[in-house]
Amino acid sequence: MTTTTQGLVPAPTSALGLSRTTATAVRVLRQLRHDPRTITMMILIPCLMLFLLRYVFDGSPRTFDSIGASLLGIFPLITMFLVTSIATLRERTSGTLERLLAMPLGKGDLIAGYALAFGTLAIIQSALATGLAVWFLGLDVTGSPWLLLLVALLDALLGTALGLFVSAFAASEFQAVQFMPAVIFPQLLLCGLFTPRDNMHPVLEAISDVLPMSYAVDGMNEVLRHTDMTATFVRDALIVAGCALLVLGLGAATLRRRTA
Repeated sequence: MTTTTQGLVPAPTSALGLSRTTATAVRVLRQLRHDPRTITMMILIPCLMLFLLRYVFDGSPRTFDSIGASLLGIFPLITMFLVTSIATLRERTSGTLERLLAMPLGKGDLIAGYALAFGTLAIIQSALATGLAVWFLGLDVTGSPWLLLLVALLDALLGTALGLFVSAFAASEFQAVQFMPAVIFPQLLLCGLFTPRDNMHPVLEAISDVLPMSYAVDGMNEVLRHTDMTATFVRDALIVAGCALLVLGLGAATLRRRTA
């Protein structure tokens, strides 16, 4: 008796491979290269928002100093969330994702590749936004601007991870955008940007304690107030990074080939 292999699909490997991850990232970056509007949105929109914010508070520079650092982390998170969720959804609805997963490519490779590609753009985005805020718009920080850049980058990576995760639950680009009020807006209201978290109702304060954006804002505020890296800053940065890794893992676990 003979056994034919015609029509069999190679089983995706479960181990995370550097070459497969890198190849996925390169493919995503090549696709983005042909979409200048998306690249412009990811890289320049946070800078534009900071520029507008600075001159909205032109008569009160201290107000910009007090909230500018926090928004330096929030704007990249929001932008990367939107772009990543929509881009990943397009891959699924177009059938590209199904073809990729039919190859010896694991879900972890795919998610890590997307994270690497968008993370590369996040580095550029965060560097431009931080440089603009500190050296052009005059954001007054006590600590090192490099620490601001670190938190801004972690926030952008967190936004990427959240976008990859929620794209699994959206059937259209419109639905992907609809996740923003559910995922981003509550964090924005409870992160301590508008009022200190310890002034909130105890229930809301407890909720804010488990939201990653709260620690991003706390980390930025640590840089504003302290000349050196504090233990609180390290804790906040590690929590944001840990949340990003956790959400990436959830994204790999919930990744589906096709949107119904």
